[in-house]
Amino acid sequence: MTQSIQTPIAATPPTIPSLTCGELLVEWLEYYGVETVFGIPGVHTVELYRGLPNTNIRHVTPRHEQGAGFMADGYYRASGKVGVCFIITGPGMTNIMTAMAQAAADSIPMLVISSVNKINNTGSGEGHLHELHDQQGMVSKVALFSKTIWQPEALPKVIAEAFALFNGARPGPVHIQLPIDVITADASHVAKPPTQSQTHSNSLMLPQVMRPLPNPAQLDLIIDCLKTAKNPVLLYGGGCVAVDSDAQKLAELIDAPTFLTINGKGLLPPGHPLSLGSSQSLEAGRALIAEADVVLAIGTELGETDYDVVFDGGFCINGTLIRIDCDAQQLQRPFRADIAVLSDAQMAITGLCERLENKGLDHKAKEQVAQVKQALIESMPASFAGQNALLKLIRDTVKDVIIVGDSTQPVYSGNHGFEALSTRKWFNSSTGFGTLGYGLPAAIGAMLATDAPVISLIGDGGIQFTIAELICAAELELPLIVLVWNNQGYGEIRRYMEERGLPLIGVNIKTPNFEPLAAGFGAGYRRITGKQQLTEALQQDIKGQQPIIYEVDEADDFIAEMGKSFTYFS
Repeated sequence: MTQSIQTPIAATPPTIPSLTCGELLVEWLEYYGVETVFGIPGVHTVELYRGLPNTNIRHVTPRHEQGAGFMADGYYRASGKVGVCFIITGPGMTNIMTAMAQAAADSIPMLVISSVNKINNTGSGEGHLHELHDQQGMVSKVALFSKTIWQPEALPKVIAEAFALFNGARPGPVHIQLPIDVITADASHVAKPPTQSQTHSNSLMLPQVMRPLPNPAQLDLIIDCLKTAKNPVLLYGGGCVAVDSDAQKLAELIDAPTFLTINGKGLLPPGHPLSLGSSQSLEAGRALIAEADVVLAIGTELGETDYDVVFDGGFCINGTLIRIDCDAQQLQRPFRADIAVLSDAQMAITGLCERLENKGLDHKAKEQVAQVKQALIESMPASFAGQNALLKLIRDTVKDVIIVGDSTQPVYSGNHGFEALSTRKWFNSSTGFGTLGYGLPAAIGAMLATDAPVISLIGDGGIQFTIAELICAAELELPLIVLVWNNQGYGEIRRYMEERGLPLIGVNIKTPNFEPLAAGFGAGYRRITGKQQLTEALQQDIKGQQPIIYEVDEADDFIAEMGKSFTYFS
């Protein structure tokens, strides 16, 4: 008996509109200046990619969505350009939320665009692929806002709202999600970005949303306070990272001891006679601030990881507190301000400089700063000297280097003692949310955003969180140097447990053999054992075409030897 075999009927491919909502989305992103998108394509997001070849936007594929978020974070911190991520429904969004929380804690703008289930399936509880009970509600806890575009017509205004927040308020991550049937919906009738010829005309320009300008009367009041002050102190935070040379000028006009938060490093040059670096958590720095009769804090949230990193609640402000910030709520937390100025940092600092021009104050601050510096130097742990000497060698050997750190011992030391030559040259995840695994992917983002050389500084424990991103750097042929500080496990937590007489459980983890691991990812490897070797390796490898791991053991003698000749505040 002969059986007939029927040929399966091929599925009819869906009809694609002349312009889908996903295609229009990338046009609007390009209009707002987006140059790079970090994402891992999935069946829910592939239609976001249809329009990318028609733009100049570059796509980078990390190996985990947390890596995508950290790359976008480092991308912004190094360049001031917003990082964008394309993320799938469900597991993609749960993966990226840690990176979004780190960005939220440090006021880093990040645009996370994700899919969500079809309109009729969203939140249905019917077990659809990647379905979450309430994805938008979940993500809203780590974002400035989380919005769903239910119809293509809403796309232009929601994108505009995101960039208005980035440019006009205290920035942070924003989440926009599109149901997968909205991504493919017809958007040919929806408003399109102005063309280049249109934007060059005076009638239609890119919307310029700016942070508020300072109230002139409040600036006058600040000047009056500073004139009558006997020992004022100036605190600069990460909100001043884009401020020009007026930041240094204001410190000199006021003649005040000046502290820089970790994200504000570089606002004053190394060795400046008024700069006390980032020592505001140390005893001598705290004492100076506590004794000040006027404290002028600009662009800083006065948060624990900058001002009370020893976590004993000992940081206090007893004098008149003047705060300048672009976030109205932040002006009154965690310390209530006596004078609260809602303003862009640059505009306020420039306004204060103009009022003091040729009328600089004399508070004899340089002598005071010199005394405090000496007290700080004497109180620094011995291990800090060697680790900061290592960082200074890197800074002075590799021109314009950006050091991107994780939560690891040399980063903690450098947060106190490292002097950056300019802003955006030193940042890490030990502030705010305090994640592990940040240093490698964030360094990749920084390198993609700038032409500057980048060093990732990460521990042997922390790198295991995101080691997969090393192959992304290899794929991109980035000459990224990944300096792994090896203390055979979670060394900082181990010391913490030892000091408190706790059992050492969970901290003595197995450390990878980094040489074959690096080779497997297409990266180079060096075991660094000496100062001269490190100097020569840096000069050579920073010009290469592949990432390379430098393994440095915490116990290496050359680290302590370098510390003997190290000078702080230099």
